[in-house]
This record gives sequence, C-alpha cells and structure tokens, in this order.
Amino acid sequence: MSNRTLAILKPDCVQKNLIGEVITKITGAGFKIISMKMVHLNEKSAGGFYEVHKERPFFNDLIKYMTSGPCVPIALEKENAVEDFRKLIGATDPAKAEEGTIRKLYADSIEANIVHGSDSDENAKMEILHFFSRKELLENHG
Repeated sequence: MSNRTLAILKPDCVQKNLIGEVITKITGAGFKIISMKMVHLNEKSAGGFYEVHKERPFFNDLIKYMTSGPCVPIALEKENAVEDFRKLIGATDPAKAEEGTIRKLYADSIEANIVHGSDSDENAKMEILHFFSRKELLENHG
C-alpha cells in the first residue's frame, strides 16, 4: 500500500459544500479513488484515529471538531501518494500554505483546515484500515 494515502474531507469541508471541488482537485492531480464514504465520527472513533495526539493540548478540541459533523474519508492511490498528497493539500496553517494548494484555497484556520492527509506510508496503511475494511479496498480496486 506504499502508493496509497488517506484523505479525510473534514467537517468544515462538508459544511461549506466543497466536497466536489476538493475531489476535483484531488483527481485532477492524478489520484485514483479506491474507496470513499461519508461518516459522522463519534468520540471513540475520532479518539482512536487521533490517538497519537492524545497528550497534545489541542487533542480535545480536535476531537470536538472532528465529531462536529460528517466527514468523508477517501482511500487514494497514486505513485508517491503520501508525499504528492501532502504537497497538494499544503501546510496545516492555510496562511503559510503555497498558492494553489487545497488549504490555501479553501481552509479558514489551522483548526478548520478542510482536509487530512497521511504523513507517512506506515500511517497511511493504518489510517486507511481505520475507515475501510480490506474487503472494501479489494472490491473497489478493480
């Protein structure tokens, strides 16, 4: 799965009705959608997903934000997927993101930054399996 990454269109993306525009940017950059769904995370699921940040001061706010409305996890495939997707979405702080990146175009703040992207191949594998079963990934890969 080293050529896969996970994107999550976060609650602010869904609320601002930007799902189509962001997906167009993603597919326009050469990513293939392997699997996608809309979910409303509960505290347990969001907490499990962001467990690596559990000791960080922003953890509770992050969980509150990620459970505030529906989001859209997407398993993506492309050569060099993780690195290329990180470039496409831009810096976490949209004020510091490069022109043309998804966060520069659509995000309002560091907290409401429209989209999540895996930060390593190892994390991408775990993150994808948080939202999608192996069966879903195989069925949708054909």
